[in-house]
Amino acid sequence: MSKLNLATIFPFDLDEFQLQAIAALDAGKSVVVCAPTGSGKTLIGEYTIYRALARGGRVFYTTPLKALSNQKLRDFRQQFGVENVGLLTGDTSVNRDAPILVMTTEIFRNMLYGTPIGQVGTSLVGVEAVVLDECHYMNDQQRGTVWEESVIYCPPKIQLVALSATVANSDQLTDWITTVHGETQLIYSNFRPVPLEFYFGNLNGLFPLLDSKKRDVNPSLKQKRTRKPTHRGDSERLRQRPDAPSIPFVLSQLQQKNLLPAIYFIFSRRGCDRAVQDVVNMSLVNPQEVAILKERIDDFLAKNPEAGRAGQVEQLYRGVAAHHAGILPAWKGLVEELFGLGLVKVVFATETLAAGINMPARTTVISTLSKRTDRGHRLLTASEFLQMAGRAGRRGMDTTGNVVTLQTPFEGIKEAFYLATAGADPLVSQFTPSYGMVLNLLQTHTLPQAKELVEQSFAQYLATLHLKPQKQYISELTAELAKLDIQLAAVNPGQLASYEKIAAHLKEERRLLKVLQQQDLEVRQQAIATHLEATPLGTVLFLKGKHIPVPTPLAGVLIHKTLLRGQPAILLCLGVNNRWYVATAADVVQINSQQCLRVDGLLPPEDLILKPGQGKKGDEVTKRVADLLTTLLPTGELVLEVTPHVQAQIEKVADLEAKLQEHPLKQQGDPVNLIKRQKRRSELHLDISDRQAKFRKYQGQHWQDFLNLIEILRESDCLTDLTPTPKGLAASAIRGDNELWVGLVLMSGELDHLEPQDLAAAMAALVTETPRPDTWVNYAPSDSVVEALYSLRHIRRQLFQLQNRYKVALPIWLEYDLVGIIQQWALGVSWLELCSHTNLDEGDIVRLLRRTVDILSQIPHVPHVSGQIQRNAIEAIKMLDRFPVNEALA
Repeated sequence: MSKLNLATIFPFDLDEFQLQAIAALDAGKSVVVCAPTGSGKTLIGEYTIYRALARGGRVFYTTPLKALSNQKLRDFRQQFGVENVGLLTGDTSVNRDAPILVMTTEIFRNMLYGTPIGQVGTSLVGVEAVVLDECHYMNDQQRGTVWEESVIYCPPKIQLVALSATVANSDQLTDWITTVHGETQLIYSNFRPVPLEFYFGNLNGLFPLLDSKKRDVNPSLKQKRTRKPTHRGDSERLRQRPDAPSIPFVLSQLQQKNLLPAIYFIFSRRGCDRAVQDVVNMSLVNPQEVAILKERIDDFLAKNPEAGRAGQVEQLYRGVAAHHAGILPAWKGLVEELFGLGLVKVVFATETLAAGINMPARTTVISTLSKRTDRGHRLLTASEFLQMAGRAGRRGMDTTGNVVTLQTPFEGIKEAFYLATAGADPLVSQFTPSYGMVLNLLQTHTLPQAKELVEQSFAQYLATLHLKPQKQYISELTAELAKLDIQLAAVNPGQLASYEKIAAHLKEERRLLKVLQQQDLEVRQQAIATHLEATPLGTVLFLKGKHIPVPTPLAGVLIHKTLLRGQPAILLCLGVNNRWYVATAADVVQINSQQCLRVDGLLPPEDLILKPGQGKKGDEVTKRVADLLTTLLPTGELVLEVTPHVQAQIEKVADLEAKLQEHPLKQQGDPVNLIKRQKRRSELHLDISDRQAKFRKYQGQHWQDFLNLIEILRESDCLTDLTPTPKGLAASAIRGDNELWVGLVLMSGELDHLEPQDLAAAMAALVTETPRPDTWVNYAPSDSVVEALYSLRHIRRQLFQLQNRYKVALPIWLEYDLVGIIQQWALGVSWLELCSHTNLDEGDIVRLLRRTVDILSQIPHVPHVSGQIQRNAIEAIKMLDRFPVNEALA
């Protein structure tokens, strides 16, 4: 089939990376398109759709969020025609057989669960390509696993078009997809069609953050040397932290510099709401815009009278709004629409806006460069900063996008410069097996096939890269071990052990001999020290010690001695070698009292210092004395007397030395060297074993988690061997944080008797997180709901015990405090009345109700549960799904 005429489809010049991506797709490859926010990645997804329509094929377009799916539905209906576009989300199905089907990534993953390896299921017939929009959501802790599963399970015949913001390891992502899915080409671009300009705001105004070369801080912002304080007041003032510029001041600066409209990021809902009130006296729109705003806002309120809130409506007339998760979704939709038309000039938003819908601005203001998290206060990551900064610059409308960072008491120019010039963070894996994954895979795959799929995760790919040096080191150690095995092959292990045992025994006996000899020496030295006090001059001494470092005892004549109370005696001796020595009693090893020479008048040299260790050569006079001493000495070396216990120890050591000398191991080589090799071999065995165990544990962690979930499912009567039971099949049909918990509850029959409004409240309790401690609700759940939830405690306790035993940390919610809201809403209480009975934000109430609708919408599709509970679930949805809970799709 002939190629599409790009000029007809896109009547403007395409960027190089867009052309490269189209060429790769036309060559039959999958693509990873990694480019900055707002650079035109979506065009590649649109090309895939145009191509499929021309061929009569289909395209699935997946997004991580339901809100993004709804937005894409509206965009594509306008672009490709209503009849060509359908939508699938958790609780909505519109035109599901359309050639362009928009869905959440989770829905796509669920389709793939029923498809055996390598096959195309009936729901995927005719699908040419799947667009994975916002692919960097693989980083998301809650949704990341769904993305990885989608890539792993997707049939190889279907092209994948992964659209991602800039990440540091896009090459690894591409290589992984090539490995698990098929040939994939990386299309990388850091080009921004609307380049970013960075500004820094302080009390003096807004200034360029970077110098002209964009490599360093603007010189005019660098702090000048602080003058030396002249008095205490100066010193205290200089130690004060700098103040942050006020919001009205920043907005006035943006207005003066024509930098509106702007998204002003503040990391708290209350902060956004306060900011709206802080600029109550400012109007950022002209009279014509005021008139248009009034018309559109009034029209919206006429259709949705319960949606307006004091403090929001008045400011929206002035072109100012807040945007965060606590605001009514319908109201946020109006704000987004008006902002897109350029009628709202500033939106104070939390960072969730940066990760959600497409809402570009001329300028983004990032009020602080740090954020509070569960682990404490920390600086923004480079990716978090880029996500917000990337909202600046509207293609076709702005020549530059402007990013303003502000001075705060805690962050300044240094942090702003770091984040403005830092590269993106790498994509990490959040892959975590779940009960739903286990139950669904085991329905269509064998256990080895399931293991193969789990081990194809991006987490496993990254672990393999990380473990590569460790694997190489294990190989090197194994090679060394093999070499030692060859060298020691002919050596008798018994002889080695015997020799080593004798050598160890000898070492201990030598140590003991040394101790005994030291003890004897101390006794002898004490006796010699006492004897020396009365020893006459001219007595023959034998010297060897610290101050007389000779190999064998040296004979000498005592010439002079100095005795001081409390100090060792200093001895002056003339050695048989005609040399003067200054020693102490500790240097005397024996006194020969029977031999004494006349030494009267024999004087030492005048320059000899009487300090132990000193010495000097004698003269002719002293030589005669030394020669005389020589004639008196016995021939041979001096043999010191040895005590019996020392002599016995000497003989024991000699006996062991003889055994080693005669040992048969000596015939096979140097025993010391052989033992060294044997020790190294033993060390290698332990080291390799330990490293391999850690390697296997790290490498197989996700598979072990999978096996642990199997054991819990078996003990919960959801698996017989590896086949799902009715309970297991029920749990496999559920989507949520803990599919097993919900499945066990539905199959228990404890909720079957509940009225629709009570069932809604009970189901909400199973999927609602524990609220903040300061949350209050004035609606108590009915007695029937409380009794039903109480009856589930034993199921919950057993599941807790199983999860603790197998180290599984999936939540098992059973939340009583908030469910009264669900019940009252189902019974028809008005929205304003409902909101007045709780301090929950409207957005949180809507989210709670929508989550309840979502879990209720799953019950009719859960096999083996009672028909009564399925009918009640359908009825409960009808009671809950009204404005502002329901969502308008067009």
